[in-house]
Amino acid sequence: MTSAMLGELLKSLGVLGFFLLMGFALRAKLKFLQKTFMPASVIGGFILLILGPIGLKVLPIPEDWITTWSLLPGILIVPVVTATPLGLKLGVKSKKELFNILPLLLIMLGVYYLQHIVGFVVNLIFNSGGNMYPTFGWELPIGYSGGHGTAGILGNMLQEMNLPYWETAQGVAITTATFGIVGGILIGMVVINWGARKGYTEILEKPSDIPENMALGYEKNVDLQQSLGRETTKPSSVDTISFHAAIIFLGCFFAYMLLGLAKKYEVPAFKSISVWAYGIIVMFVIWGIINKLNLGFLIDSNAKGKITGPFTEFAVIAAIASLPVKAVLDYIVPILILCILGYIFTTFYLLIMCKKYLSEYWLEHMVATFGMSTGVFLTGLLLLRVCDPEYKSPVIGNYSISFSIMSAVTFAIMPLILNIILTKGTMYALILTSGITIISTIGAIIVRKLIK
Repeated sequence: MTSAMLGELLKSLGVLGFFLLMGFALRAKLKFLQKTFMPASVIGGFILLILGPIGLKVLPIPEDWITTWSLLPGILIVPVVTATPLGLKLGVKSKKELFNILPLLLIMLGVYYLQHIVGFVVNLIFNSGGNMYPTFGWELPIGYSGGHGTAGILGNMLQEMNLPYWETAQGVAITTATFGIVGGILIGMVVINWGARKGYTEILEKPSDIPENMALGYEKNVDLQQSLGRETTKPSSVDTISFHAAIIFLGCFFAYMLLGLAKKYEVPAFKSISVWAYGIIVMFVIWGIINKLNLGFLIDSNAKGKITGPFTEFAVIAAIASLPVKAVLDYIVPILILCILGYIFTTFYLLIMCKKYLSEYWLEHMVATFGMSTGVFLTGLLLLRVCDPEYKSPVIGNYSISFSIMSAVTFAIMPLILNIILTKGTMYALILTSGITIISTIGAIIVRKLIK
């Protein structure tokens, strides 16, 4: 790579940065964007998509930049996913606490793989004429439960396997993620209002307004602005963020090394696993070594988030700005059916399972999980805050721990699902995910019975 190419990359990132800031400004000014909690990266990405060469061609953006932006999510998402195990603490101090977390974790897994079932069934229905690409339908759980950032993971996996439809699949995942986050907020608010009227909420009598700072996207009061994280190292030696970044990049290096060796020696199965999957395994090892050396105090999850956060933001805006609109529109009818069925099955599964098999604060757990299952982790926190404004309940702790474990598990299983789709077909992937859904659902029921 030449200095000129690096210069072009930096300029293209500058344009992404400008539209990210534009998205932030519009979110702060426009009420309808505040009500849907649309992230600035999504707002800016769609504006850039509309004004750029894919849309109205108002902006004279080079085609090379569009190509770069389409590739960027697959690269940026590697350190994001690799970092997942770093600093992971279960924080379970008692059997009672464990029994509160286990059913929620199993319900989260159940609804996630239920979305797989919906997606694969839609694929089988519409693929009777053979016009669907093999992985269509997988974008429902990836977009709903994964969010816009995870669309980059899908693109990365398919691109690494030289599959020609990787950009289309990434675009469809971005589309489902957008439907998910908007519908998730709107349906979540309806569920909260219904629950409050029925008396199902433990703390809330009537839904409270979401704080102004969360709607606007910034905190005006300097005294209330939260810290970015613990300063675990001193700048006289190394900056804390740089220290965490070094560990994450080291994990990425070893992940690429392992994948390279698997490909060089033609190791069956292992040569087809995505690089970020190796990253997760490597980081579990690194985190284990850090703990064995009693150096866990050097790792702060908030500091880690300040590295993965920017990568995710730029991955999202780049993916949206390069979205292949024409290719996505070819699938608009099955996409709409995917999204509608996704709303229905996700809502009713969580309502039934949480009401029957969570021992306390079932509605609060339900809306948080619903927000995560249609948007991102933060969407769940936003909905939880509506019915538990001061986070007085134990829900936020249970939700956070369950989500952390679920993320590691589901990321690890993704390469297996892709391998089954490509080698055995969608029907076998449907059977696998149906099995996981059933096991997770039965597991939640059994754990609840044990609590009694």
